Amino acid sequence: MILGREAKQSGLMQGDTGRKTSRTIKVMDVHMRPGHRSQGYLVAGPLVLRCALGKGGVSSRKREGDGATPLTQMRLLYGYRRQTPVIGDQPATALRFRATQPQDGWCDAANDRNYNRPVAATYQRSHEKMWRKDELYDICVVMDWNITERKKGCGSAIFFHLSRETYTPTEGCIALSRRDMMRLLPHLSGDTVIRVRRG
Repeated sequence: MILGREAKQSGLMQGDTGRKTSRTIKVMDVHMRPGHRSQGYLVAGPLVLRCALGKGGVSSRKREGDGATPLTQMRLLYGYRRQTPVIGDQPATALRFRATQPQDGWCDAANDRNYNRPVAATYQRSHEKMWRKDELYDICVVMDWNITERKKGCGSAIFFHLSRETYTPTEGCIALSRRDMMRLLPHLSGDTVIRVRRG
């Protein structure tokens, strides 16, 4: 927990959970790891956490299927949580979450009317399944990339989710270890922004 002067310096503000000890992180910066285009560090106040990035590195010209993490800033919108024994008790957070269901999917077909939107896992067009066997989406936060203002082919399903133990590349998402994600959750809200940088 970050208190007093450190909280003010890091931009942490009183959260809206009603808990006196809660602080909401307003901005988190993601920097590429030198010499590793698909890995980086997420800086949240005084915390510096290792993260996985897209296999295509970081790009200012994000396109569907390029595997790149967008070089931009993205607000956290809401999340999916899979209720399994592996997750166990999860910390309170000001972020809105819904329980992931086996029928949940996310459309990544650039020419479809539901592009970059939630759909059923039985959807006929190309889509991702949110209920994954590898557990990477057990905690999955939707970031505002190509959602508020959707453009065809500019990338879909850019999430903030769990990483593999070896931090292998994502398809363009930002991924943290389960331990680090659980540390951050109490301090995240719909006002939190992730800024992705090259350096």
